[in-house]
Amino acid sequence: MTVLTADFPPSASLHALAPALRPREKLRDLGPAALADAELLAILLRTGLPGQPVLHLACELLDEFGGLDGLMRAGQDELARIKGLGPAKRTTVQAVLEISRRVFRRPLSRAPVFESAGQVRDYLRITYGGLESECFAVMFLDIRHRLIALETLFQGTVSHTIAYPREVVKRALALNAAAAVLVHNHPSGHAEPSPQDLTLTRAMAQALALVDVKVLDHFIVGAGDPVSMTDLGLL
Repeated sequence: MTVLTADFPPSASLHALAPALRPREKLRDLGPAALADAELLAILLRTGLPGQPVLHLACELLDEFGGLDGLMRAGQDELARIKGLGPAKRTTVQAVLEISRRVFRRPLSRAPVFESAGQVRDYLRITYGGLESECFAVMFLDIRHRLIALETLFQGTVSHTIAYPREVVKRALALNAAAAVLVHNHPSGHAEPSPQDLTLTRAMAQALALVDVKVLDHFIVGAGDPVSMTDLGLL
């Protein structure tokens, strides 16, 4: 559970808080790194509900989605179920979260992706970490190994998904891709490749090789940093 130790007055607004407890003033005086996740989120939300301070609302929101990572993956329907998140708050949150995704994505489209290996992992963890069902995605790259698109092509259950090489080949041709990085998540949190993962990787690499698209890596997203099959010597 997200907990802030300060005692908040029964008010809905940041302005009602004592100056030392106001996130905006704290950010101004100490810098954004000094703020907790809930305090940063409270600045975006601006107001809470009658009898519920905005910081409490921010804490509840982070609890509901498992932190900022989970919030970044939340869709409109999921956010709409949260009491106190009206249309204006939802659009503000989603706009800021999309800005964050683009910050991670943009360098990958300007330079070879493996010149920014850490950003690749961050981008994949934010996009696929903590999902409740397994999915299979592909990072399609151009001839210089810059990102063209990251697309989720198949979605499955909590324990498995079925991915079809033919459909991946079709998308690679449509995007004029020269290389690809395969991605899938393990909702269990364990990111070690399974025998089925290895079989799928080989099948995808063989199918894409027929159209001169090279598979450079296969990342498995679980708890912590995504695991690279190339780093493990499996590709």
